Amino acid sequence: MNIFRLAGDMTHLASVLVLLLKIHTIKSCAGVSLKTQELYAIVFTTRYLDIFTDFISLYNTVMKLIFLGSSYSIVWYIRRHKIVRRSYDKNQDTFRHLFLILPCFVLALLINEKLTFKEVMWTFSLYLEAVAILPQLVLLQRTKNIDNLTGQYVFLLGAYRALYIVNWIYRYFTEPHFVHWITWISGLVQTLLYADFFYYYFQSWKNNQKLQLPA
Repeated sequence: MNIFRLAGDMTHLASVLVLLLKIHTIKSCAGVSLKTQELYAIVFTTRYLDIFTDFISLYNTVMKLIFLGSSYSIVWYIRRHKIVRRSYDKNQDTFRHLFLILPCFVLALLINEKLTFKEVMWTFSLYLEAVAILPQLVLLQRTKNIDNLTGQYVFLLGAYRALYIVNWIYRYFTEPHFVHWITWISGLVQTLLYADFFYYYFQSWKNNQKLQLPA
C-alpha cells in the first residue's frame, strides 16, 4: 500500500458514494447508465471470486464487499425501485453492452498470465472494466442536461484509474520485478476513454458553465 493506491481506492469509493447519494436521496437515476452499472457488477463479481478463499487483509476484504454490494444495489435501484426506476431513460441508454462481454472473455482466454479459472476471470474483469464506462459516456453525449452529481461520479471514476496508473509507476521504480502488462495496458485504455470527458469537465469548471459533451 502506498499513498497513490490509497488515494485511488478512496477516489473510487467516493465515486460510488456520490452515485448512491444521488439515487438514494434524490430518488433519481437520470443520466445514469444501467448498462454500465451492470457491467461493473460483472467486473466485481468475476474479480473478487477469491473473497471467501484467500484472505489478504481486513481492508482488502471490506473494500471488496463494498464494491460488490454497491454495484448490485445500484442495479437494483435502477431496475426495481418503484420511484427511482421511473427516471431511468431507457430510450437513451441503448448501447449494446452485452457485445462487450464476449470479446473481453475471449481475449482473457487468449491473453492471460495463467490459464486457470480464477486467473481467466480476473483477467476478464480487467478487460471488461476497461470498456465498462462506454455506455455511460455515450449516454452523457446524448443527454443535454448533465447534473452535477452524475458529472462528479464519472470524473471520480476516471480520477481513480489515473491515480492507479501513478501507483503502478511508483511501484515499478520502488519494487523489484513489478511488471504487470495486462493490468497496465487495460488501465491505460480505460483512462484514455475518459480523456474527452476530462477536457469538457475542466472546461465547464473553469468557465463556470453547465457540463455538456459534444454529440
